[in-house]
Amino acid sequence: MLKDFAKLKTFLMVIKEKSFSKASAKLGISQPAVTQQIKFIEDYLGTRVVDRKKNGIMLTKEGEDLYRIAVKLEKSISSSEKELLKIINKEFTFIMGSSNAIGNYILPGHLGEIKERIDNEVYIQIGSSEDIIEQLEDKKIDLALIESPVFKDGIIFREWVEDELVIFSNQPIKKQLTADDLLEFDWICRNEESHTRKLTSEVFEEIGVQCDNFRVLAVLTSPTAIKESILHADKTSFRPLVSVMSRHVIQSELKNGMLFEGRIKNFKLQRHFYIAYLKERKHDAFVDNVVSYMLSLSNV
Repeated sequence: MLKDFAKLKTFLMVIKEKSFSKASAKLGISQPAVTQQIKFIEDYLGTRVVDRKKNGIMLTKEGEDLYRIAVKLEKSISSSEKELLKIINKEFTFIMGSSNAIGNYILPGHLGEIKERIDNEVYIQIGSSEDIIEQLEDKKIDLALIESPVFKDGIIFREWVEDELVIFSNQPIKKQLTADDLLEFDWICRNEESHTRKLTSEVFEEIGVQCDNFRVLAVLTSPTAIKESILHADKTSFRPLVSVMSRHVIQSELKNGMLFEGRIKNFKLQRHFYIAYLKERKHDAFVDNVVSYMLSLSNV
């Protein structure tokens, strides 16, 4: 019966109008049809749901229970119909999930173009790569832009723009850094779960340096917090305060001389950002449009 809401709609109209005849007029069907539909409901449930009284239609106890259920169902259907109309009229919000560096420093400059291409509102949800992929699996977002792939079945990953990690400070530091140089700095490190931390730790181990040997002043999760901490650090300190960061995050400060970068000698910390979306949506016009545009941004 729940699959055929028309009968419950008739039931609700009968209760609203307190009359079979008035309900038939409102619904545009005959009174015998109204009576037949109410009888079908009662036969289906095996109990009476309405009683005809001199002053109109009254609900039985079972009818009151059915009424509460039918009202909830009517509201749910109405809400769903509105969502369907948004899709039909292309009035929905396209949600992009993004890792911190991408969401805060790359994506904002392109939201206007994305919005124009799909002719809809665009919203950014920012979190760790793992969290964003989980939201993609749960269909809470439409597209993911992440710093490190979290490969899972049912998800398509497309290699996106290239990123480089550099060591940076608010004081001039050597362009080419050795293992000994790294030990002369004060450090702000990323949390151990961070892909940036994992990638740099692998390189440090290759040159014989352990993060545990560094003089670490703080461990932070936010690229913005790390950048701001170093920007406002004492510029006259004998031991420069440094950290490792995507060049996308600090490129503006590097250009205007507020920050300075260095690289580990004979190593280049490179990685790719990735675009991810559900396989079931690979032919979705909106997803395809945004993916095509993002892939065109090879030099961001």
